[in-house]
Amino acid sequence: MRRYGELSLSNGGEFMALHIGGGWRKQRGNRGEDLALDYLRSRGYHVLARNYRFERGEIDLIAEDGEVIVFVEVKTRRSMKYGQPEHSVTLRKQNQIRKVAEGYLHEHEMRNRPCRFDVLAITMTYHDPTIIHYRNAFY
Repeated sequence: MRRYGELSLSNGGEFMALHIGGGWRKQRGNRGEDLALDYLRSRGYHVLARNYRFERGEIDLIAEDGEVIVFVEVKTRRSMKYGQPEHSVTLRKQNQIRKVAEGYLHEHEMRNRPCRFDVLAITMTYHDPTIIHYRNAFY
């Protein structure tokens, strides 16, 4: 359920709805994906797609590592209050990523290419972000 707050405007006391919460999360996620993109490119990956959508699912990044197509889930956290970022890649999420990956491979006629699923866990604290790369995180 979304929560809304009211914001008083200086032009005669009009009010408007302001979404609270989701915007910050999306902004943090975009920053995490930017870091992940830079990380992969610095290691020689060729990025094919970002935020690829198929039916009701999405894959954060799709890249080539040599001949291998890599489907990358990026998880970003500011703290460990809710656990490690990689722990939020549940079995349900893995299944969803697999379905979207199948759609990508079919759509781009790459079904015979080897592929793998990686997770990039990014923790953004007051210091430099920490990136942990899990290759072949799931099958």
